[in-house]
Amino acid sequence: MQAVTSTALDPAELLHRLRARTAQSGESPITHIEQVPAREGRPVDWPSWVSPALIDTLAAHGVERPWSHQAAAATLANSGTHAVLATGTASGKSLGYQLPVLTRLLTDERATALYISPAKALAADQLRAVTRLGLDGIRPATYDGDTAREERDWVRQNSRLILTNPDMLHHSLLPGHQRWAQFLRRLSYVVIDECHAYRGVFGSHVAHVVRRLRRAAARYGGSPTFVLASATSGDPGLTASRLVGLPVSPVTEDGSPRGAVTFALWEPPLLPDISDDGSDMIQVRRSALSETADLLTDSVLAGTRTLAFIRSRRGAEVVASIARRSLNDAVPGLGSRVAAYRAGYLRDDRRAIERSLLSGELLALASTNALELGVDLVGLDAVLICGYPGTRASLWQQAGRAGRAGGEALAVLIARDDPLDTYLVHHPSALFGRPVEATVLDPSNPYVLGPQLCCAASEAPITLADLPLFGGDAAQAALDGLTASGALRKRPSGWYWTHRGRPEVDLRGTGGGPVQVVEAPTGRLLGTVDPESSHSMLHTGAVYLHQGVTYVVDDLDLEDAIALVHPEEPEWTTQARDVIDLSVVSVRSYVDAGPVGLFLGEVDVTSQVVSYQRRRIATGEVIDTRPLDLPIRELRTVAVWFTVSPRALEAAGISPADFPGALHAAEHAGIGLLPLIATCDRWDIGGLSTANHIDTEAPTVFVYDGHPGGAGFAERAYESASEWLRATRSAIVSCVCESGCPSCVQSPKCGNGNNPLHKPGAVQVLDVVLQALA
Repeated sequence: MQAVTSTALDPAELLHRLRARTAQSGESPITHIEQVPAREGRPVDWPSWVSPALIDTLAAHGVERPWSHQAAAATLANSGTHAVLATGTASGKSLGYQLPVLTRLLTDERATALYISPAKALAADQLRAVTRLGLDGIRPATYDGDTAREERDWVRQNSRLILTNPDMLHHSLLPGHQRWAQFLRRLSYVVIDECHAYRGVFGSHVAHVVRRLRRAAARYGGSPTFVLASATSGDPGLTASRLVGLPVSPVTEDGSPRGAVTFALWEPPLLPDISDDGSDMIQVRRSALSETADLLTDSVLAGTRTLAFIRSRRGAEVVASIARRSLNDAVPGLGSRVAAYRAGYLRDDRRAIERSLLSGELLALASTNALELGVDLVGLDAVLICGYPGTRASLWQQAGRAGRAGGEALAVLIARDDPLDTYLVHHPSALFGRPVEATVLDPSNPYVLGPQLCCAASEAPITLADLPLFGGDAAQAALDGLTASGALRKRPSGWYWTHRGRPEVDLRGTGGGPVQVVEAPTGRLLGTVDPESSHSMLHTGAVYLHQGVTYVVDDLDLEDAIALVHPEEPEWTTQARDVIDLSVVSVRSYVDAGPVGLFLGEVDVTSQVVSYQRRRIATGEVIDTRPLDLPIRELRTVAVWFTVSPRALEAAGISPADFPGALHAAEHAGIGLLPLIATCDRWDIGGLSTANHIDTEAPTVFVYDGHPGGAGFAERAYESASEWLRATRSAIVSCVCESGCPSCVQSPKCGNGNNPLHKPGAVQVLDVVLQALA
C-alpha cells in the first residue's frame, strides 16, 4: 500500500495509479477508455416574469444567469404548460422548476406548491437548498415518514412549499384530503423530481397516485401545473405524459457546462483456482466486490473523494468493510473515513452519514443506488460503479455524481461476473454514443389499477366523469370486476368503497410492510428488509450485514414481520436457492416462425425458497446445503417465451439428452442480457426452461416479469426479440470459458445450482431461433 496523498489526483493520474496495482498480472483490467469532452455552457438572460426579489437572492448566492434549458422549462411552466426537463446529471434542473414555483409563491401569498421525490434524502437536500435562499413567507418543510407527528399539523397549516414522496401522498395526504382542502385549493405547482425513477410496478402505482392527487385538487378548485425533472431518457415527453396523465412538453437541449469525464470499463482479472472435485486447475474471475473495495481503498489513499455504487445492500456493507480494514492497515485510523450507505438504515444514521460526506469528514462511501438520485454531493472526484446498474440512464446518473464543480472527473464501471457486464465491457458501443432507454410503466396493469381504484373510491366516490382520468375502458372493466367481487358498491352517483378501513395497497409491490431486523440480545432495531427479499436475505441461518457488523439470523417470523439476529463472524456467506413452476394462462400475441414460436402472454408462477448454501468467504467453496421450510409464493404476471421444435434442435446438432442444458443456458444468458433493452434489473425478472413444457408441448424458454400483473419488461423483450437474443448469443460466444461460467450462462440465483448447462448448445438454440425470426 502507498501512503495517503495530501491532494487529489486528476483522472488520468488516478486511473494510472489504479491500473498500476494490477500491472504485475501482465494483462490490463481496462478494456476501454471513453473520453467525454467538456462542454461550454449557454447562459441566457433572466425571463422577464421572474420575481426581481428572487433574481437578487439567486445572484447573492452566485447564480448570475440561468442556463438555456433552465429558462426554457421555467417559461413553459410559468405559462401553464406542463413540462419535463430531461437533461444530464448536475445540469441544474432544480433551478428550472424553482424559478416558476418560487416566483408564484413570492408574488401570490395564497399560492402553495408540492414537491415530490422518490427518496427522502433528495427531499431533504432540496429543503436545504430552498431554506438557504432565505425567502420570506414560503416556509418550506418536508412531510414524510421521518416527520414527527406533532410537526405534521404545523406543516399542513403553515407551509406553502411541502416536500414529500409518493408513499406519503398515498398513505397520508390523499386519504385525509379534507384536512388538506385549503392547501389543495391553492395548489399552483406540482414538481415531480427524478421522474425516470418511476418505472415498472412502482411507476405504475405512482401514476395513479398522481391521478388521485389531480382529482383531489380539482374537488377543491385547484388545477396545478406539473413540472417534472428527469435524467436523460428516451422519449421523456411520452413517459412524463403517461406518468401524470396529461400532455407534457419536453425540454432536452442541455445548456449547462460540463467538465471532461474519463470513463473506464474495467474487467477484474482471472485468477487460478481448483475445481470443486480438486482434480483440475481452473480460472475464476475475481469478484467485482473485492475489486471495487481495493479500488476504493487506493482512491482514498490517493486523496480522492470517491463514491462507490454497489448493487445490493449486502454488497455495500462488504465493500465498505473491506476498504476500512485495508485503509487501517495502511494508515491507522484512515478506515474511519469510509462508510456504507443504503436503504433500511434508521433516519438518524442516514442523516449523520449525509452530513459527514458533505462536510468532508468522510472521504468515501460505498452506497446502493439510494444516492444515485440528485442529492448534491459537492466535491466528489471519482465514481466507482460495481456492476452495470441495469440501464444506461442509471449508469450516466451514477457517473454524474462526480465532477459537480465543473472539474474533470473519473468514472469506472467494474464488471461483475455476469453475461451483461461481460458483454458491455467488450462492446463499449452498447454504452457510449447510444440513446438511453425509455422508462417503462403501465398504469393499465390490472394488479395496479384495481387496488388504486379502491383507494380512489375510499377517498371519494368514483363517478363516470372520473373514468377518463383512470384509463377509460380499462378503468370501467376494473370497476365492474371490483363491484362483482364486493370490493366496491355501485350507486347512481358512482362507485363506493364498501369497507370501514382504507385499502391496504403497497406502492412498491413488495407484498406488505417491511420486515424488521432486531438484535436478539439487546432488542435493538437494526433496520428493515422488504418482504419480497426477506425469504432469501433473512431466512434462518442467513448471514446479514449491517454497517460492517456481521449477524446470523436466528429466526424469521413472517407473520409478525420480524427477524431476530445475533452478532457473529462466521467464515462463510449464505446463498438461498429456490424452485419454480410455471403454467400458461393466456396468449396475448404470437409470431409463427415455422419451427420457432415467439409468444407474449399471462402466466402463473409458483416459487419457494427451499434451501441455502454456505460458502467459504475466502474461496467460495460450498460447505454444505441446508433445507428451509418457507411458504410457497404465487405470482400471476406477464411473460415472453419461445418454443423450438425438437426436430429443429436435432438438425442444429443438439442431441435430445442435451436439450435441457442448452435451453437452461440460453435462458440464463437471456435473462442476463434483457436489461440491455428494457429498463429492468436482472432481479426484476425470472425464467424457466424445459425440454417439453406441459402447456406448449415443445422445448420452451420463458422469461417473466417478477411483479404481479407484469411491469412492461416482457413486452419490451417481445417487441425487440431479435435484438435481445442476438446480443445474448454474442455474449455467450465471446466468453473465453469452455463450458460456461458466470460471465455467460451461469446465474447467481439459479434454483438448480446451475445444472444442467450446455454452453455450445445454447448458441445452437439461439441460432435456430434467430434464423427463424429473421
